[in-house]
Amino acid sequence: MTKLIFLGAPGAGKGTQAQILAENLGIPHISTGEILRNSIADGTPLGIKAKGYVDNGDLVPDELILDLIKERLGQEDAQKGWILDGFPRNVPQADFLTNLLQELHQICTGVINFDVPDDVLLKRLLARGRKDDNEEVITHRLEVYRQQTAPLIDYYEKHQLLKNVNGDRELSQISQELETIVKS
Repeated sequence: MTKLIFLGAPGAGKGTQAQILAENLGIPHISTGEILRNSIADGTPLGIKAKGYVDNGDLVPDELILDLIKERLGQEDAQKGWILDGFPRNVPQADFLTNLLQELHQICTGVINFDVPDDVLLKRLLARGRKDDNEEVITHRLEVYRQQTAPLIDYYEKHQLLKNVNGDRELSQISQELETIVKS
């Protein structure tokens, strides 16, 4: 059973790789953004709460994200495995997830950190051409990511779950390495 957490800065390619691997393994690729959108679209009680924040352009508070993750990991298709993408974002969320998985009688089988140099991330994110993405905004996002998520790398290293993957290669090379990691 594959239960993986994908870490990586914006533009590191974790979403793309999570989709490919999840499809190959027949398990759900769980991204917090997608959970939010689906819960809002389905009008679930948590989705209705989240919609209020999203409509106001506010960040959805941690507690609500945590509840959504809990709800999603409890669903039928997540029992045979999953790939979490974009969660946890900080050590308190990682602690919550560790406790939640114990509660759900599940264990994380590994954490993949997509390692990509900042200059490459900057190029990739500028190439996406999103209207709010300029060099200054992207550089700030990367700084915030480093501050919040760098401690996660240590956290999962201490738990002996972390594997670093060079994300600055061809898509197929990265996919191949992930397949190898999953099989080992």
